[in-house]
Amino acid sequence: MDAWLVWLIAGVFAAVGEILTAGFFLAPFAVGAFAALLAALVGAGDLVQLLTFAAVTIACFGLVRPIAKRHMYQPPQIRTGTAALVGRPAMVLERISNDDNVGSVRIDGEVWTARAYDEDRVIDVGTKVQVVEIRGATALVEP
Repeated sequence: MDAWLVWLIAGVFAAVGEILTAGFFLAPFAVGAFAALLAALVGAGDLVQLLTFAAVTIACFGLVRPIAKRHMYQPPQIRTGTAALVGRPAMVLERISNDDNVGSVRIDGEVWTARAYDEDRVIDVGTKVQVVEIRGATALVEP
């Protein structure tokens, strides 16, 4: 079997494997195999083909690694809307009592209807609380 055909088969298998796994691990091997295929087509010897395969594969990994590292260490998505309020401090403006269905807090200058996260807890006016969850237009808080 000709060397170029071996490199073609190796490159196709690596490319198909990359498509099926989507792990971006086999792609550099496929690129290296196709580079060795070109070397074989121009008449390079076996050692040159092997060195071409190794050099191009290593170069591809060198190119891909910094990109992969950058994606691994990206900061978490910026929270917006009501999700951004979770964990924020708030001040109780009206006594919070789940049984009486009353209560309000000020979160970042806005007044929100509030309920205690712990169903049995009553929270008095002036208490500093933290937003645990937002359900609809109601903030669930705890001291």
